[in-house]
Amino acid sequence: MAQRMEVKSVISGDSLLLREAHGNPPKERVLHLADITAPRLGNTTREDEPWAYEAREYLRTRVVGKPVTFTVAHSLSSNDDTPRDIGSVEMLGTDIAAQLLKAGWAKLKETKREPTEADQKKRELETEAKNAGKGIWNPHGPKAHAIHYTMPEDSHSFITEWKGKSIDGIIEQVKDGSTLRIRLILPDGDHQFVNITLAGVRSPRVASKPDETSEPFGEEAKFFTETRLLQRQVTVHLLSLPNATATPFQSSAASAPAPASIFIGTVIHAQGGNIAEHLVANGLARVVDWHAGMLAAGGAMERLRQAERAAKEKHIKLYASTAAPAAKSNGAAALNGNARNFDAVVTRVWSGDQISVAEKDGVKERRIQFSSTRAPKQSDPRQAHYALEAREFIRKKLIGKHVKVHVDFIRPREGEFEEREAATVRYGNQQANIAEQLIEKGLASAVRHKRDDEDRSPDYDKLMAAEQVASSEGRGIHSGKELPAPKQPLNISESSNRATPFVNGFKRQGKISAVVDYVAAGSRFKILIPKDNQVLTLVLGGIRAPRTARNASEKSEAYGAEALEFASRRYMQRDCEFDVHDVDKSGGFIGALYLNKTENAAVTLVREGLATVHSYSADSLPWAKQLYDAEEEAKKAKRKIWSDYDEEAELAVQAPEEEDAGALKTEYQDVIISDIRVGPTGLNFSVQILNTEGIASLEKLMREFSLHHKTVAPTAGFVPKSGDLVSAKFSDGQWYRAKVRRASPIKKEAELTFIDYGNQDTVPFSSIRPLDARFRSLPGQAHDARLSFIKLVGPESEYHQDAMDHFRALCDGRKLIANTDYKEGNLRHLRLLDADEHGTDPLASVNVDLLRAGHAAIDRKGCKYLHAYPHVVKRMQEAVKEAKTGRKGIFEYGDVEEDD
Repeated sequence: MAQRMEVKSVISGDSLLLREAHGNPPKERVLHLADITAPRLGNTTREDEPWAYEAREYLRTRVVGKPVTFTVAHSLSSNDDTPRDIGSVEMLGTDIAAQLLKAGWAKLKETKREPTEADQKKRELETEAKNAGKGIWNPHGPKAHAIHYTMPEDSHSFITEWKGKSIDGIIEQVKDGSTLRIRLILPDGDHQFVNITLAGVRSPRVASKPDETSEPFGEEAKFFTETRLLQRQVTVHLLSLPNATATPFQSSAASAPAPASIFIGTVIHAQGGNIAEHLVANGLARVVDWHAGMLAAGGAMERLRQAERAAKEKHIKLYASTAAPAAKSNGAAALNGNARNFDAVVTRVWSGDQISVAEKDGVKERRIQFSSTRAPKQSDPRQAHYALEAREFIRKKLIGKHVKVHVDFIRPREGEFEEREAATVRYGNQQANIAEQLIEKGLASAVRHKRDDEDRSPDYDKLMAAEQVASSEGRGIHSGKELPAPKQPLNISESSNRATPFVNGFKRQGKISAVVDYVAAGSRFKILIPKDNQVLTLVLGGIRAPRTARNASEKSEAYGAEALEFASRRYMQRDCEFDVHDVDKSGGFIGALYLNKTENAAVTLVREGLATVHSYSADSLPWAKQLYDAEEEAKKAKRKIWSDYDEEAELAVQAPEEEDAGALKTEYQDVIISDIRVGPTGLNFSVQILNTEGIASLEKLMREFSLHHKTVAPTAGFVPKSGDLVSAKFSDGQWYRAKVRRASPIKKEAELTFIDYGNQDTVPFSSIRPLDARFRSLPGQAHDARLSFIKLVGPESEYHQDAMDHFRALCDGRKLIANTDYKEGNLRHLRLLDADEHGTDPLASVNVDLLRAGHAAIDRKGCKYLHAYPHVVKRMQEAVKEAKTGRKGIFEYGDVEEDD
């Protein structure tokens, strides 16, 4: 009895695999054509018989996927559940075996039965084909071609050769909906069998063993692909090897890669298009995100996304329980109370995937993470080089620039990571996505999101495409190079001793290119010199910015926080230039900072009313006039510090100050110099006034002080603060009273001034105690002083050391007579006399001796009271003339201009 089924595939030129047109799964059976034989196809263990492929192709192109009528003549035993029969097959009334004999692709078998009329006709057809040299009877034999049934051994080279090219192929097996075995027909005639997984999708797995169970919809997906592609001619594009979703640095470098067992590619049918899109649209496959890089460039990934959205909306099969995706909003709807879409200025770059921005229309600053982007980690030595390069790439592109920010989602708090806004940041006229550029440079990777994770960048497929480009070209983190971690920059402001040797070199260089690495206060910056890999502290000379609290227990001065914020937003991480003219006692370099080569940061801060001019240090600067003009402008505009400025009141206060510049009443006091030091303003020293009750009291106090510290126990956990009165052990091993100038809880040391002798030193916390109340009543016996009328030659002069030695020889350790010529706050301007050397001459002094030796000059800028002492000044001018005539000190090589 004749039966009707559909041809699923052609096993060889004389055998068909049939299946029912309906049923899930449909029933199948193998049917061998009776009375004929065709060449057998080979496999991994044997080669094709001659003409086997051509015979199979003749039959395949005519019957696959089409209904046929067949009659079973004899049933065979089977090793599986698929029946195996021998019989005849007709299609559209034509006998298939007869067609094969006529075309010369089969032979008649020898039979022992009496030939029938039908047998005679078949014999005639075979004879006719043989005489015509058709098919297997071709006297020239088959065209030579190699057939490789196993995957290429050098899979990397194979992909490199054929990647992106169109290759004709025949689907030989469907393993599951998205995994195929394909015969590639290469241009040189060779055949290469390959296993391919469809790019961008994954269908449910189908059981390969009797004791396994297929995943839901696995069999249906396989049937869907089989009915459309099995043994059909297709066009194949090989795209990649199946690299796992691991990103660079997640595993150690491997040796030579093993041969791949499968490739990733696309399969296009002439009538049906890309089978992957149909699978997704019918809910029989899910989109594979990490394949986006291979598909995004040609729009294929976007078509898969559209198919996925349609399937989710219809809740088809695999997407039956999946909620339809919410429409992505590009508007300014609030997220957690914050604007979601806004213009901003980039104020700081934290890493290769995190920045801080200030909203353009407000003062609010927000720290954001680039969506779906992961930069290398600074903490990992293998990644540190690329982490620094990524951060620098972002800094150069974005710092201080206007950007458009769209917050895509809020990344919730996780472990040690705080909640963070994840956003897409675009900049420039082309509105380029900075994350995409970063990934394309090989300086970051795209995050592998979970399958149904909708919290991702709206440009996610573009990010994956950018990573594909970086990976294929071996850029950055994909290069396979493990570069050594960058060395930490040398901190040359660690101490005054470390900093001082660099001053003269910096002066010779003039303006030096650098980067503002950090802003510590309105006028204090951490500067990085990339070419020398050095960092230093730069203090702006000529100004004073309000002090900023360094910890919770301190309080900022008025406008201190505003000065810090302004300086941070304007200068943080900017390319800059700086120059140096001095160094302070803590190792900070005193100088100027320039933005865009012309903007002087000190002038800008003063103009904004966030700093004041420090006249004593500003007057010697070339840009002093700019500072004073800027301050005058800030005063008139009543900006920040000057918001309560009253010009008339200041003028009223200044008038008596001019009167105070007159000569003071002569009052000689016996003194001894207890400390000598050179600071930013020149020579300073401390004196103790003798023959007073204070000195006698000090001697008594020091005896008690010494006994007290032999018994007092250390104070556990004591942390001195700036301004505290303490007792401290000096380098001579004795305890003295001191005042804290600056303390560092990190270094556990403090800078101190010993109030009874004037010495200054840095002392560890372990050698500092709280000052007992009974030792607090006596005022400090050291008085800060400088020489009146004159200025000792500075460190820049070759005579500086001679001048210092001369001063020490005249004064150090000797009882002197001092007259105070002027008081500048707590600083005394003194004329020093030695009774043995100067006798009773009221105009003789150490000051005059230093001028006469060419070791000092008259200080017309720093001593505005000169006019009040004409006789003293005249004697000093005579001393200067004598030094010039004798070519002494600074006048050794000729005349030197006097300080104006």
